[in-house]
Amino acid sequence: MGDTQKYEVTWDLDSLFPHPETGNFQSAFDHFETELKQLAEQSDGLPTIGRDADDVSQWKSFLVDYENVHGTAIDIEAFIGCHAAADANNKLFLKFEANFAALEPLRTRIATNIEFALQDANDDQMDTFVGEDDWLGQIRFYLVDSRKNSRMRLPKDQELLAADLAVDGIHAWGRLYDRISGEIRVPVMEKGKIVEKSPGQVHFDSAQRSVRENNFFAADKAWSNVADTCADALNHIAGVRLTKYRRLGLEDHLDAPLRFNRMQRQTLDAMWSAITEAKPVLKRYLDKKAEMLGLDRLAWYDLQAPLPTAVPDKSDELSYDDACDLVIETFTGFSPDLGDFARRAIQDRWIEVENREGKRQGGFCTGFPTKQQSRIFMTFTNSLDSMSTLAHELGHAYHSHVLRDQPLFLQEYPMNLAETASTFAEAVLGEQQLQASDSAAAQLEILDKMLSNAVSFLMNIHARFLFEDNFHQERSVAELSASRFSELMLAAQKEAYSDAFAEDGWYPDFWISKLHFYISGLPFYNFPYTFGYLLSLGAYAVAKESGDDFPDQYRELLIATGCMETEAAIQSTLGFDLTENTFWKKSLEVVADRVESFNNLAEASQVRQH
Repeated sequence: MGDTQKYEVTWDLDSLFPHPETGNFQSAFDHFETELKQLAEQSDGLPTIGRDADDVSQWKSFLVDYENVHGTAIDIEAFIGCHAAADANNKLFLKFEANFAALEPLRTRIATNIEFALQDANDDQMDTFVGEDDWLGQIRFYLVDSRKNSRMRLPKDQELLAADLAVDGIHAWGRLYDRISGEIRVPVMEKGKIVEKSPGQVHFDSAQRSVRENNFFAADKAWSNVADTCADALNHIAGVRLTKYRRLGLEDHLDAPLRFNRMQRQTLDAMWSAITEAKPVLKRYLDKKAEMLGLDRLAWYDLQAPLPTAVPDKSDELSYDDACDLVIETFTGFSPDLGDFARRAIQDRWIEVENREGKRQGGFCTGFPTKQQSRIFMTFTNSLDSMSTLAHELGHAYHSHVLRDQPLFLQEYPMNLAETASTFAEAVLGEQQLQASDSAAAQLEILDKMLSNAVSFLMNIHARFLFEDNFHQERSVAELSASRFSELMLAAQKEAYSDAFAEDGWYPDFWISKLHFYISGLPFYNFPYTFGYLLSLGAYAVAKESGDDFPDQYRELLIATGCMETEAAIQSTLGFDLTENTFWKKSLEVVADRVESFNNLAEASQVRQH
């Protein structure tokens, strides 16, 4: 670190485990593998829950061992992942990633055996079982949750057969999509030459509309070339799921994703109902942005367009040191505990931000539960966006920090609650930036970014949900053609975006290019993002009303994410019933206030220009 650099830009991994290139790490890996195999064999003999005291003793002994091995598994996977992300071309790290992935069937076998052994226990038997031991009573939620998950499994022999067939079935279709999407190249014009780029390199944020439009249609044409194959993949991924759901006797295709997110159907319905009522507010933002861009109505490729009032790029003025100091100061203003945590994570080198070649793209936060630490991976580009990413990932790390003293089985939370702390931390920083900005143009930019995110969570993801919901209903009767998928997507977009786009400005082929539809491991991957976004906004609204008491409420909320159903977690900490509209409307009022501020600033700016 140079004399002028206050905070290190590379992380410390050596204090967690020996370096992967050493024999000591290989020994630790081999020891873990041996323990995992032994535990998998033990899990095959787990007794079904009953009233026998010997069963309680056997179960407790097994679960204590499982907690230790499971914690080590998370640690080792995170450690290997950190090294592989920081040095993406290192073949040894890639080999360790592959070796760890090969152990996944053992981990799945243990979880499956636990669920089946709990499957037939009634409430009385479960109460008697956990009442025999204080520690089992403490992790009762985990045991009950595992029993509920078992309802998503076929009889054991069929479940094991289905898991084997899935490798060349549903997961094979997901891998096929990954392969063909990875091979797509989009021809775009750059400096008078046609250049082929991967889809992720093609952007729609140019200030020139002709560039945005050409990039959009070039990308759409490239994706449409694989439409039929993608339709096959989507038909068969959904088909496999629907076949299993029929065998399980589920109500419909939403039962499984709701169970995996520990939430009720009434909550999902209440959320979408409140969002639908709020659509006119967001449409006012979209209409105002179209007006500022000199358009009658926006097109899909205009959503990320910069405002004409955008201030010159000042990204080179924001150093990593300054970003860290601002994040620490802002977090401390909300909660001294959160501020102290951020300072520790930064000073103790939990964060890798160096802008260098050889790193993987993107960012993540990963936990080391047995070490009670986290590590954050990102690339800092001296921009406000990078500072927001830093705040977001520190929010994830704080979530793990608050849960660190809970039993390991109560430190894991579903996807819909996973983004709560991260999005909340980002919101705290965003509001501070807004208040500290020194010009109307800067405030417009910040609000435009905030509202662009709102459109993504409340309109784009709503369109994805409507599309998936409708095509699953049709798929239960017959396979769909590529053209039918596009028809359903267009209808979903028009409903979700309140018909805000120009007639030729929609994206019916969006279903081809959106990876989330083809993730074979989790159904309906998208709506949890909207849930997490609105939950964090609602928490932020409550924070402004609660004042000094809120940081303690917030900590209790984060703890509850690991040991309660979703609705109970919110009811017991924030005092709201998620199956009703009240909380969701409170969340959406934050968005409405931002739309009003944006439109007022935009109108004042337009008056000055004239």
